[in-house]
Amino acid sequence: MSVLPPAPLFTQSADAAQLQEFSSFISELSKISGAIIRGHYLSGAAVESKSDQSPVTAADRETEQALRAAIMTRYPHHGIIGEEFGPHRQDAEYCWILDPIDGTKAFVTNCYIFGTLISLTYRGRPIIGALHSPLMEHLLVGTAAGTTLNGKPVGMRSCNAIGDAMLLATDHWDIFKYHNGPAFELLSREARLYRGWGDCHGYFQLATGGADIMLDPVLKIWDIMSFIPIIEGAGGRITDWQGNTPIGATSIVATGGAIHDAVLRVLNP
Repeated sequence: MSVLPPAPLFTQSADAAQLQEFSSFISELSKISGAIIRGHYLSGAAVESKSDQSPVTAADRETEQALRAAIMTRYPHHGIIGEEFGPHRQDAEYCWILDPIDGTKAFVTNCYIFGTLISLTYRGRPIIGALHSPLMEHLLVGTAAGTTLNGKPVGMRSCNAIGDAMLLATDHWDIFKYHNGPAFELLSREARLYRGWGDCHGYFQLATGGADIMLDPVLKIWDIMSFIPIIEGAGGRITDWQGNTPIGATSIVATGGAIHDAVLRVLNP
C-alpha cells in the first residue's frame, strides 16, 4: 500500500485566464446537457444494456453527442473521450473526458442522484473537472485553485477519526467482488454512519462538506477524471483502492484528507 503526501497532487495547475475560459465553457456545456436530460427524465424512455450489462438510454447518447458537437466547434484541435462513443483525437494535448449521465441506474429508476461529468486534461492530467446536477441546477467545478458550487467556494469538513466519519459507497456488492469485502465491512462498522449514496452524488456530498469517505470499487476513465480536481480542490485526497494515483485507476478512495491513510490501512490489511 502506498502512502501519498497531502493533496493537491494529481491535478495539473493552469493559469487563471485558462481556468476562467474553460470554466465558462463548462457552464455553457452544462446548460446544453441539462436541457436534454431534463427533457428525458420521468419520460419512461427505453433502456438498453451495453456489453458490460450497464444501462444506456437515448438521453445518454443525445447528451454526449451534443457535448461533443459543442466541444469540436469551440476547440477543434482538442481530443474527446466519452462513455457512449469512440475517442476523438485522444492523443491531443488537451482532451475532454465526458460521462453524459453518471448514475444511469438512478436516472432510469426515477431517482435524482445522477449528474453529468465533464473534465479537461492536459497531457493526461486533469486541470478542471465538473459535476452538473441537471435537476438541482448544481454545478460543482474543481481546479488546483479550489472547488466551487455555483460559483461559491466549498470544501471538506473536518474529520480526524474513522469513528466520526460518514462513509458512502457505490455498488456495495461490487466491493466484495473486486476488493477485500470483509475489510470493507469492518470499515463500515467502524464509521459513524454508512449509506449507499454513491456515484457522482457521493463525491458531491464529500466535496461540499456533507460526508467524509467515498468509495467506488470499479470505474472507468470517464467516471474518475472529473473528481480528481473536485476533491483535491476542496482540500481532500483521492487515490485508487491501494493508495496509488487515481489517473488511470479502476477504483477510487476519496476522503477529507486527515483520515485517508487510516482508511487505506483498514481496506488493505
